[in-house]
Amino acid sequence: MSRGGRHAYGALSVLAAGALVLTGCSKGGSDAGGNDKQQQENAKRQQAAIKFGDAAASTGPAPDVPGAKSGGAMEVLQRDTYAHLDPAQIYVQNEMSVAQLLHRGLTGYKPTDNKGQGHVVVGDLATDSGTTTDGGKTWKYTLKDGIKFEDGSPITSKDVRQTFERLFAPFVNQGPTYIQQWLADKPGAGYRTLLKDGPYKGKHLPDSVLETPDDKTVVFHFKTPHPDLPYALAMAGYSVVSAKGDTKEKYDKAPVTTGPYKIQSFKSGKSMVLVKNTNWDPKTDPLRHQYVDKFNITFNQQYETSTKALLADSGADQAGVSFTNQIDAGNLSNTLNDPKLKSRVVGGYQPYVGQMDINLSRPELKDKRVRQAIAYALPVSPFVRAYGGSDAMEVAGGFISPTVTGYDPAFDPFGKKKKPAGDPAKAKELLKQAGKVGMKLTFGYINTNEGQQYSTAMAVGLKKAGFNVQRQEIPAETYYDQVGKVDNKYDIYHTAWGADWPSGSTVMPPLYDGRQIADGAANYSHINDPHVNGEIDRISKITDPAAAGKAWEKLDKYILTDIVNAVPTAYYKQYQIAGSKVGGLAYDDVIGDIDPRRLYVK
Repeated sequence: MSRGGRHAYGALSVLAAGALVLTGCSKGGSDAGGNDKQQQENAKRQQAAIKFGDAAASTGPAPDVPGAKSGGAMEVLQRDTYAHLDPAQIYVQNEMSVAQLLHRGLTGYKPTDNKGQGHVVVGDLATDSGTTTDGGKTWKYTLKDGIKFEDGSPITSKDVRQTFERLFAPFVNQGPTYIQQWLADKPGAGYRTLLKDGPYKGKHLPDSVLETPDDKTVVFHFKTPHPDLPYALAMAGYSVVSAKGDTKEKYDKAPVTTGPYKIQSFKSGKSMVLVKNTNWDPKTDPLRHQYVDKFNITFNQQYETSTKALLADSGADQAGVSFTNQIDAGNLSNTLNDPKLKSRVVGGYQPYVGQMDINLSRPELKDKRVRQAIAYALPVSPFVRAYGGSDAMEVAGGFISPTVTGYDPAFDPFGKKKKPAGDPAKAKELLKQAGKVGMKLTFGYINTNEGQQYSTAMAVGLKKAGFNVQRQEIPAETYYDQVGKVDNKYDIYHTAWGADWPSGSTVMPPLYDGRQIADGAANYSHINDPHVNGEIDRISKITDPAAAGKAWEKLDKYILTDIVNAVPTAYYKQYQIAGSKVGGLAYDDVIGDIDPRRLYVK
């Protein structure tokens, strides 16, 4: 998932000795504090075991939040507006966060503590996390009684079928593709041939693929085992859509919700108001609460603006929070070191890795020496500095995060950990060898305060190596839509990706499989290498997580040294602040931000 961005954590599951063995993310969130050793431990703990919950664990209501009370309005200060609200199009962090309040899926992550550190995968709309008797080739789900959409209509297997069949329609091009590929048994974008128009021209997935024998039962059939289906189903992108209310493209702005809140009003780029969904039944929901009467969301609140407002802690901002904005760079250190603010600040390590993508579809970037010159010249220290320095970021060596199995802290192919300001001399020599000194480089950057800061400094570093850098701003609210186009006009642009569960299988295939190149897909650099594609297929079949982790890391090294399609910039951390009247404050390591489901007004 992209940061700016994407995150919905799951777990790695393997078949061993005929039994389902599960490992993944259970811990990682923490109270505030800039303790680097503690944060490293938090990152490591994100690889601890996550279990599948049974029917008892899947029964609502969710455990009470200590001290919680109902009532009041909460102010939410957000930098970016929501480009997508249709679950099928949600794969970006800010949208995934608000989806926790609006949408429900067959499964979900249930916190097992009040710190956002422990989790179990349970049935959300389903009665449990799923049952399989053949190692993950067949999965059966039964829907709960009493589950409804916001309009009061019951949620049935017909809606679940609509949810998954519409994922194959051409207009759905922004969300995750794991389950579509598993159902079609095809990598990349080839899955669409299974039902190229979705359900909209009268065709449907056969019962041999997706079976809905009655209103309560849903059965997934795969040709090969997929024991991690419960984790994929917990992603916001697979939340249930109303068959009756499906308006295709228009659903993206006015979805029919299933969660504890519904959308009262939405003015893109300006504001959104969420109010209670009276047809949500807490007895059916083991994950969410409905303490707050109303969420007043205001967009275009830059990190500095939201931080200052919440630090001031006056008026309506006393009951203020941001679902995804972090504490800005200028205030981060002082905020973390102020004991008076400790109860109002939460944070933790995230699974995101930033990278400067090199657009391989551009003819002038076909020369590997040019790409190497970019890699050596690019200073990453401006990026780290723009977001708050070492408290907020750690200089990256490779594409594998410290929270993911296979991470190698020693890997640093371009010497960024030793020379974060770059090596312009080495880069200039490579550019001379390629005969490209003075070459124009179009740098697309996100138009935020941080984006302006780091892109300006990065451009200076690239110019020192002999590039003619032309910066072009991209609006924050459509940034990933723009750079996600295959035929975009930029040579380099920064993206960040977080593992959907702590395995290289949720990093390497979506980012570097050439068969995944398509508008809206996450292969932002447009890499298409036969060896990489073949290795992705081979490693995806390895069932031992340790062996798979080593193989993914080896592929990571091949891509960065033999292809050079991107330059890793940073591993992410996240610190957030809330007003003094915000209760239930916790950083959740699965959500990767403040958990909005447990908030209340004191």
